[in-house]
Amino acid sequence: MKHNLLEICYLIGSVTFIIGLKMMGNAKTARNGNLIGAVGMTIAILGTIFLHDGGVSGLIYGLILGAIALGTIIGWMTAKKVQMTKMPELVSIFNGMGGACAALISIIELNHFYHAMHNPASGVIIMVATPSSMYGMMIAIIAGLIIGSISFSGSIIAFLKLNGTMNQPIRLPSYNIINTIVMTGVFAFGGYIVYSGGSMMLAYSLFASALIYGVLFTIPIGGADMPVVISLLNSFTGLAAAFGGFLYDNKVMLTGGILVGSAGTLLTLVMCKAMNRPLSNVIFGAFGGGASAAGGPEVSGSIKDIQVSDLAVQMNYSKKVVIVPGYGLAVAQAQHIIKELENILEERGVEVKYAIHPVAGRMPGHMNVLLAESNVSYDKLVEMEDINPEFEQTDVVLVVGANDVVNPAAKTDPSSPIYGMPILDVDKAKSIVVNKRSMNAGYAGIDNLLFYDPKCSMFFGDAKKALTELVAELKTME
Repeated sequence: MKHNLLEICYLIGSVTFIIGLKMMGNAKTARNGNLIGAVGMTIAILGTIFLHDGGVSGLIYGLILGAIALGTIIGWMTAKKVQMTKMPELVSIFNGMGGACAALISIIELNHFYHAMHNPASGVIIMVATPSSMYGMMIAIIAGLIIGSISFSGSIIAFLKLNGTMNQPIRLPSYNIINTIVMTGVFAFGGYIVYSGGSMMLAYSLFASALIYGVLFTIPIGGADMPVVISLLNSFTGLAAAFGGFLYDNKVMLTGGILVGSAGTLLTLVMCKAMNRPLSNVIFGAFGGGASAAGGPEVSGSIKDIQVSDLAVQMNYSKKVVIVPGYGLAVAQAQHIIKELENILEERGVEVKYAIHPVAGRMPGHMNVLLAESNVSYDKLVEMEDINPEFEQTDVVLVVGANDVVNPAAKTDPSSPIYGMPILDVDKAKSIVVNKRSMNAGYAGIDNLLFYDPKCSMFFGDAKKALTELVAELKTME
């Protein structure tokens, strides 16, 4: 009876995961989809705890519920307090914790496996009936250990890069060869343990080796590729969880892992396509590594700046304005003032839209989440493929904190490191205004040709301060 109820709980959890993921594909239903998935996870967790076959002491229940309560409090408080600019770091660290859990599960189950094999009278039960079953179990354990460890250490490095602790990629001599050798060695080592049966000492060595590879895998990759790397590491965590589902014959764990792994993989490929770069180039190219990534000829020409009063007049009498948000908007926490700017312009009959580049920000969907925080309508967030044809009919494009995703060098300069990357065609607009704190290059480490366009004006200053001044100036024009 308990087993049947547990299977029902797992079925509910699996269905809610699928429904929730489907709903998160639409910005309007994403919040409810997230809640539905959370409810399904809660049902699956409670079912696992209270409908588990076999006796469990009250102390164990107390430790489990205490750990859940502690984790819930820490996670809730962290998520509530985190600033939107720190959301990518939070995603990285949470993803890393998932990988660490998968790796620790593998270590624990290996210990149970060896203990049962060496001490048949110990009372530890393992469901291994045939040699093929044993190999299947070992493959699931070792695969979860390797992939979870890589995801954990790689996510920690991504976290350190995103928060500025490691703001420059580290490139060892012939690091591609080194990484390939280490990767091959790790998987060969795992294969040897599966074939030979191994030991806990070898398992700990494999754990350490996989952690080292996770660091080597992530450490050369530059900041501009962090959205892709975060998505890829997320798929690793899902894959590790799926192997845990195979190990325990746990349907909900298997379903959740497959969904996370496949969604992360698809998102990674979509973002690579948006950058017009193969995944291998992202992993081995270390694009976005600051000055070392710079390429192409020096840009010469003059730039012009614009005063807030002139910009206010220009926007006030426009028919259509497109705003291009970038990471600078998040850093300045200017999402609320830009919403106020939108409201003022729309009250005066100006059509306002937001152009969203797939890799703007530091994680997939960063700009969407940022603007949703200030209650920007989802209908106004327009993806690159849909907004590009509209720039020719746009009176003013306001670029706030974005750089490489609007650089025409991606189309015109074959020597540029971003050549071939699809960009927002803001240079086709009638007038372009770029808000930046300085003329510093973006993550690609190259000058932006857009700044020297005769139609482009620079609106220097911190985004929040500059936009506040713009809004105040517009209010005086009532």
